[in-house]
Amino acid sequence: MEVHQVVSGAAAGEVPARCGAGLFSALDKVRRALVAFGAKLAKIARDDPRRVAHSLKVGLALTLVSVLYYVRPIFINWGVSTMWAVLTVVVVMEYTVGGTLIKGLNRAFATLLAGFIAVGAHKVAYLCGNNGEPVVLAIFVFLLASAATFSRFIPEVKARYDYGVTIFILTFSLVAVSSYRVEELIRLAHQRFSTIAIGVATCLFTTIFVCPVWAGEDLHNLAAGNLDKLADFLEGLESECFRENAPGENLESKPFLQVYKSVLNSKASEDSLCNFAKWEPGHGNFYFRYPWGLYQKLGALSRQCASSMQALASYIITLTKSHYPEANMELCLKVRAACGEMSLNSAKALRELSEAIQTMTAPSPARTHMSAAIRAARGLRAELSQDADLAKVMHVAVIASLLSELVTQTKKIAESVDNLARVARFKDPEDTQKDVVINVVS
Repeated sequence: MEVHQVVSGAAAGEVPARCGAGLFSALDKVRRALVAFGAKLAKIARDDPRRVAHSLKVGLALTLVSVLYYVRPIFINWGVSTMWAVLTVVVVMEYTVGGTLIKGLNRAFATLLAGFIAVGAHKVAYLCGNNGEPVVLAIFVFLLASAATFSRFIPEVKARYDYGVTIFILTFSLVAVSSYRVEELIRLAHQRFSTIAIGVATCLFTTIFVCPVWAGEDLHNLAAGNLDKLADFLEGLESECFRENAPGENLESKPFLQVYKSVLNSKASEDSLCNFAKWEPGHGNFYFRYPWGLYQKLGALSRQCASSMQALASYIITLTKSHYPEANMELCLKVRAACGEMSLNSAKALRELSEAIQTMTAPSPARTHMSAAIRAARGLRAELSQDADLAKVMHVAVIASLLSELVTQTKKIAESVDNLARVARFKDPEDTQKDVVINVVS
């Protein structure tokens, strides 16, 4: 009996111990999850501090429009319509100035136009009498909603005015349908438009004048960064594959063979930023009606170059795994030297073009490197066309051919940047150097 009591007591003591251990383990998991979440938030803030500023701007805008609801005289005048100002800030406020402008102006003009048409439709329906009024209103709603929805399939409307068309359908439907039961229709339309206009104005004020994030600058930096990534690929190719003491092994894990992927995936961001930038007012070095469309052409050429890099990277990785014998060593050495020269000079040209975009100066130094790369490509083509043992070194010839194509595409990129520099009136490098000398002397 005593033994049984001792065992029972021990078992009873183990239960609270296990419960305490389980609770401690659960709390530890929660703590680690919170620490990991905090570290993730800190990383997001460090990567782009403008995100923190944008979050604070949204809070500031919402606080400002909330005053309409808190101040009694304003609330008595507008009533619950003041909530439209709050809702406008929530849906209109975007990260960039251009994004906010697109949504804000679309919402304001769509609301104004829909309100006018809805009031006109109500007047026409009212003339048809009590029995005909709902029928006429229903016909107006059907026709305008159908036509506006169909217009969203037009590419130009879809790109710039899609949000405005949606707001037009929403506002017209609300005002037109409610006009059958609401007596003071003009007052309702006026309240809705006024509160939305106040919300849009608040968004634009905080977005433009409080730590603005310009889509044009982001597009400009994206174009320059993409050229830098292409240059990284070619520099890595020259140092890891074509240099005299290049290892030429374990290339699959090398970072330089992956940098082109972000360039290939940049089209969506580029198109979005370009669309936003076209709505932004002149700022900094970017004047009104700046040629933003040229950045899209430059981006298309960069992605074309990156796709050729993808093919070249895949072929090089496959080649290093297969270990093909190099039958004609002399020809292989010539090809390697020419490929290294093409890679290095093309990389230098891309680097210079990227710097030219960042500093907004004409890319004169890039022409020297571009000419050297073209000479190397032409010389290599002539060498390969005269050699009878070409079939024995076909894998080397394929690499040379792909690199020659990259040189051609780099030349197109250089011409595109030259065109951008001419149309956008980039500064002359000589004038920039003179300014630097004058500042130093001063």
